[in-house]
Amino acid sequence: MSQVDLPLPVVRRPSEEVAVAGLERELRDRVDGEVRFDTGTRAAYSTDGSNYRQVPIGVVIPRTVEAAEEAVAVCRRYDAPLLSRGGGTSLAGECCNTAVVLDWSKYCNRLLSVDAGNRRCVVEPGIVLDDLNRQLAAYGLQYGPRPATHPNCTLGGMIGNNSCGSTAQAYGKVVDNLHRLEVLTYDGTRLWVGRTDDAELERLMSGEGREAELYRGAAALRDRYAGLVRERFPDIPRRVSGYNLDSLLPEQGFDVAGLLTGSESTLVTVLRAELELVPVHTHSALVVLGYRDICEAADHVPEVLEHEPVALEGVDHQLIHFQQKKDLNPEALRILPGGRAYLFVQFAGDTRAEVEGRARALIAAKPDDVDHTWYDDPEEVRGLWRVRESGLGATAHVPGQPDTWEGWEDSAVPVDRLGDYLRDLKRLYEEFDYGHPSVYGHFGHGCVHTRIPFDLESAEGVARMRAFVEKAADLVASYGGSLSGEHGDGQSRGELLVRMFGPELIEAFERLKGLFDPGNRMNPGKIVLPYRVDEKLRLGADYRPWEPETAFSYPHDDGQFSRAAARCVGVGKCRSLEGGVMCPSYRVTREEEHSTRGRARLLFEMVRNDSPVDAGWRSPEVRDALDLCLACKGCKTDCPVNVDMATYKAEFLHHHYKGRLRPLAHYSMGWLPAAARVAALAPRTVNALASMPWAARTAKTLGGVAPERDVPLFAEQRFTHWWRERGGPCGDGHRGEVVLWPDTFTDHFHPAVGRAAVEVLEAAGFRVKVPDAAVCCALTWISTGQLGIAKRVLGHTLDVLREDLRRGTPVVGLEPSCTAVFRADAAELLPEDPDMDRLRDQTRTLAELLVERAGDWQPPTVGARAVVQRHCHQYAVMGFDADRKVLERAGVHADVLDEGCCGLAGNFGFEKGHYEVSMACAEAGLLPAVREADESTLVLADGFSCRTQVEQAGTGRTPLHLAEVLAAALHEGQDTTPERPAPPGAWALVPPAAAGAAALALAALVSRTVRRRKGPGR
Repeated sequence: MSQVDLPLPVVRRPSEEVAVAGLERELRDRVDGEVRFDTGTRAAYSTDGSNYRQVPIGVVIPRTVEAAEEAVAVCRRYDAPLLSRGGGTSLAGECCNTAVVLDWSKYCNRLLSVDAGNRRCVVEPGIVLDDLNRQLAAYGLQYGPRPATHPNCTLGGMIGNNSCGSTAQAYGKVVDNLHRLEVLTYDGTRLWVGRTDDAELERLMSGEGREAELYRGAAALRDRYAGLVRERFPDIPRRVSGYNLDSLLPEQGFDVAGLLTGSESTLVTVLRAELELVPVHTHSALVVLGYRDICEAADHVPEVLEHEPVALEGVDHQLIHFQQKKDLNPEALRILPGGRAYLFVQFAGDTRAEVEGRARALIAAKPDDVDHTWYDDPEEVRGLWRVRESGLGATAHVPGQPDTWEGWEDSAVPVDRLGDYLRDLKRLYEEFDYGHPSVYGHFGHGCVHTRIPFDLESAEGVARMRAFVEKAADLVASYGGSLSGEHGDGQSRGELLVRMFGPELIEAFERLKGLFDPGNRMNPGKIVLPYRVDEKLRLGADYRPWEPETAFSYPHDDGQFSRAAARCVGVGKCRSLEGGVMCPSYRVTREEEHSTRGRARLLFEMVRNDSPVDAGWRSPEVRDALDLCLACKGCKTDCPVNVDMATYKAEFLHHHYKGRLRPLAHYSMGWLPAAARVAALAPRTVNALASMPWAARTAKTLGGVAPERDVPLFAEQRFTHWWRERGGPCGDGHRGEVVLWPDTFTDHFHPAVGRAAVEVLEAAGFRVKVPDAAVCCALTWISTGQLGIAKRVLGHTLDVLREDLRRGTPVVGLEPSCTAVFRADAAELLPEDPDMDRLRDQTRTLAELLVERAGDWQPPTVGARAVVQRHCHQYAVMGFDADRKVLERAGVHADVLDEGCCGLAGNFGFEKGHYEVSMACAEAGLLPAVREADESTLVLADGFSCRTQVEQAGTGRTPLHLAEVLAAALHEGQDTTPERPAPPGAWALVPPAAAGAAALALAALVSRTVRRRKGPGR
């Protein structure tokens, strides 16, 4: 067998000689899927979570695995490089290349079968891990390995990367949890592979075809290199670097599936996988141990392992400090034990006695000077694990700190030498003047994560980075460790592998590549025959981005839009399918371009000096990517590095349409406050016209409003008119004065909310004041990118409020989106005015004011259950803790939905072309929850858009504002239904559309239309 010829791969880079036009044409003709060679798509796929960037030739999104097979055949015909991609979060550069990218995640994401008896299942490569485990839960089973990216990583990507995660402590890596793989080679050979006994191996090798050739070659590799593999492969649980030649050894059962796992799309394309599953434990507990420093914690790991935890993670004080600075996971951080470094030790079992026994034994055995806390409340445990899983996001873009990068984020050493390794690593940091980067990771397996403040924008800095990683590689090799303990080699470590394995095993890797991919067409330049660690950088010494003038000040990015555009680190949390708000349009479309990450990449490409996206603010690619951004601001909170796409979108629209005609919706909905004031002169006439089908159709057409939407109706009496007729403030006001903000939606559409708020505030002891002059927060102008007008409107608002602000008077907002403008956007539009800072600091929601300044006030008990939809802007900017407290105080048993955005999102859901996306967002969680609620359950939604979406969806429910619920509680037995017009359409809550200088009637009609949802679209 050792006489079998073992070829070396052809030394080639991705070819610029590919006939791209013919390749694209034939892919479109032959492949059942989406074929995209446009500039925007290529830009969105140009990088992953790494320091590297390579613009792909094109992207293919197959609908079936057979379609992917056809795509590979077309690539082969044109000799085009190929990259099979999962979630695209890789940190070593293996998910970007000048190649045709196969993206499995949109369509090929099915769980095909479950064999519960044998604890196995078959999946397609695009299925997301959390989605798979949700489906497996009915069987009491789960897939064991669980990376920190579990809400969005795909199984195909996990297989390509040989992923691990914290649960690998109990279950091992992906290679330990595979039964079989169905794979496709670049030359078109399709086969299932797995463990192979001697008799089966002899049978397979005896054939004449390509499959037999592959088995003969693999057996020859085993025979030639077995001794070196046993000698030089690190005997540690987290050896992820290099190809898994050890899987071919007799003791591993000649496991070809294991051999191909972790090969990063450089050998084969995975079509299907048969996974080995594990039972879901019914009981668990978490013990956190606090130490003086992280090295001491690492020294203690071997003793902790004696207690058989299912997870053992380390976290240093820097990571905690960074999370505190970024206000990440505040509740969890508050309940940590004393110390400056922590071990998170999780136990799991089938009985509580078993779990508690191990936890008690650990606590009894720990040193006396080690503090501890034992947690068994599921919410606390989930919160603490978020502290650990937030590591990458927490260590990137820390305020007041230099930017940090991957490049040496993934080393692993023997567990009994971990403490000494960390001490040497810290000395290496000091030698290169990198300060004190945070270290954390899977300490139970000796795996260390870190991000280092490399200077990747100067020749000197790049050279220093290279020198550091070379020394770091030698350090890990001296400890008998692995360059990668989880993230793979890609380009970050491919060039360094010789330092770990030696030249003979590097030759073995090359011969394996030559066996499966002799033409070097599968993800070339990664692992073997690699690019250098300091080339193809996302930044690099020649990075000179365009620095445009901006309307927003970008205080968190040193005032530079280019830094804001480069903020995304590619972790892909915006591609998660459940929980939080981010990113509604991705959850509906499953399109990279319509994720926060995809949009951020296009903006980054827009400011580059060598990008296919080269039209600056006029870029049609960026405009198209931003079109389905709901501006929900969910990313401002949910994104680990706080990408604020709503702000970036407003900035882009401001410049994109400067000096030229805008979409009709920008006039109708952007100018809603002005149109509403005109309509208020004759609201009955306007509403009557709005109820006429022909007039409504005309108004929608002129206003750029989705024809499916109902036109909203104006209140017959504005809130501010009621206030003046009332005669102003009442009550003793013993708690002081507050300004109640009369936002456009409350004032013109739902004045009952304003009246209720006045009653509640006065009952709580406040003296209420409402501005006499016309005022506006400029929200609709901001959201449509009319920032010049927005600044003027905000300037006028400041003039009206200035005296109150300087007296320290709180401003109470009722509409969350308007309140969020004062708390965030306004100060970034007018950063030079100190009164704008006062407005930001003094603005409160109704609930915040009641909690902070009327904590002893007790409203009458409501005694009801409620389904509560948080407004996205409140979720992202103000938070919801105060509302929870007020609802609890009022006796409301609140089910606060974690179902994402309502989908209407201000003007988004009303704009023509957005209706389907808008409704799909709502149907993903909000609307089903409302329909399932019984009639006695209240539906609460402070946001005008949220209430409108619920009503216009035909649920038969009228959502209430918190103020209305509290006001009703003040009058026991009073009808809690708000006074709102209920015409044929719906009393929707979104910007009325005033089509420019259209007549009063048309303005009202458009306005009503704007309230309706925008469709999906494109």
